[in-house]
Amino acid sequence: MGIFDEMGKSGHEQLIFCSHSPSRLRCLIAIHNTALGPALGGCRMWPYSCEEEAVRDALRLSEGMTWKSAVSGVNFGGGKAIIWGDPQTDKSEACLRAFGRFVEGLRGRFITGTDMGTVAEDFVHARAETAHLVALPEAWGGSGDSSVTTAFGVWKGIKACAQWTWGNASLKGRMVVVQGVGKVGSRLARHLRDEGARLVVADIAPERARRVAVELGAEVVDPDEVYDVECDIFSPNARGGVINDQTVPRLKCRVVAGGANNQLAEPRHGDALRERGILYAPDYVINAGGLIQVATELEGFDRHRALRRAAAIADRLLEIFRLAEQEGIATHRAADRLARERVGRLGLVRLMWLPGR
Repeated sequence: MGIFDEMGKSGHEQLIFCSHSPSRLRCLIAIHNTALGPALGGCRMWPYSCEEEAVRDALRLSEGMTWKSAVSGVNFGGGKAIIWGDPQTDKSEACLRAFGRFVEGLRGRFITGTDMGTVAEDFVHARAETAHLVALPEAWGGSGDSSVTTAFGVWKGIKACAQWTWGNASLKGRMVVVQGVGKVGSRLARHLRDEGARLVVADIAPERARRVAVELGAEVVDPDEVYDVECDIFSPNARGGVINDQTVPRLKCRVVAGGANNQLAEPRHGDALRERGILYAPDYVINAGGLIQVATELEGFDRHRALRRAAAIADRLLEIFRLAEQEGIATHRAADRLARERVGRLGLVRLMWLPGR
């Protein structure tokens, strides 16, 4: 692949390849845009099928973090780290410490924490090599599991979608399909159950799906059949790219709203949802709770303040829905416009030189 061409398409500043043979670490750090501040983004560990897949995921995810930060009102840029490996078999203290050394080498230009395939305890090892970490366990001075605030924000965002679609934010009696019941999806499902929603769950790990279903009184469907379930709300909470040419025609819902990153395989799939009369909650808006938590942590963490900020995701979504309706455009394009306008305005301010900066 033409790496500089791929970076140029989205305006990336840096793509850093890191290798440490003794610990078997293979890592990418992508920095998209630092106009608003240092790049902030989690570290994902995944057994990618090839280098190209890992590079594209790093670029897509880091760009998403730029717009997530911008639309959430926090002063950070977009970045993402990818550790290429199986989190079940390739994770080790040496691997995580080597990763920490590479992060430290960026001298604060990139700040990271948990993502798919990593947990807060993993970064206790990396902490020995770098201070540029967030969402460490509370016992180690961090804010703890960011999936708590992410799931809370997604729940509030789904309520905003219900308000816009049906004129009532209550989810009681609504049928919600939760695709993926990992860290975020399982917590979200509990919020939905507690409000009286009817749940259908699916996960690539069958035992995990069954366990959540038993706990919450949900129905389980096969992951391949999840798009065909007739429901009010389809909630993607696993890997990205699930809204695509094959799945859009199969959806039988009024709303798509979930915690997964990069839900649209391509921007045109957001337009396709609009054409079908399906309201889409832009992923980087509705799932910004974790970012809000770690941004709050860097200011001096207060959980109540973080949850209040995450609750405001609902208001931000309603603003986006109104703009989309007024302009006759899809909701993801309205969100992109708001995010890019903020980066553009404040990026010009940051061009002013300050002594020592």
